[in-house]
Amino acid sequence: MTAFVALLRAVNVGGRKLVMTDLKRIAEEAGFERARTFIASGNLIFASDRGERDVAGELEERLRNHMGADVPVFVRTRGEMEKISAANPFSDEAGSTVAAIFLNASPPADLIEKARGVADERMALGTREIYVHYPSGMAATKLRFPSQIVGTARNMNTVAKLAELAKEVE
Repeated sequence: MTAFVALLRAVNVGGRKLVMTDLKRIAEEAGFERARTFIASGNLIFASDRGERDVAGELEERLRNHMGADVPVFVRTRGEMEKISAANPFSDEAGSTVAAIFLNASPPADLIEKARGVADERMALGTREIYVHYPSGMAATKLRFPSQIVGTARNMNTVAKLAELAKEVE
């Protein structure tokens, strides 16, 4: 069994409500073991003997049926979450001011140069993540990436906590 963390994009914002007990039930109905959620922003921790793409696809299909809309899901193993946390290039900054933006593929090498609305944000590319330090806060940012970049952000405090919680479901 592999411990996974699934990160849902754009739930419980802009009127797209998903109750976390429903998310846990959806995971259990999919056959995922020891499912649990963390905070109401669409974080699911579970164990499965299936592969990453398979569990992501299963969750996306079930969420589409439940919500009547597409909900992109970004899946990482416990080990990947630990590596993402450890690789934070802005680890000297408060975890609440640094985010990992999770992607399903490697970010393009020129992504930082293509970013728009950059004020005081600092960025770095990860394996399948973009790290962003928001000195003035995430709420005030106007930072935008090209439209083909689809991802979901979690601050580094949340990333570390999800890695820790994933140890408990292994």
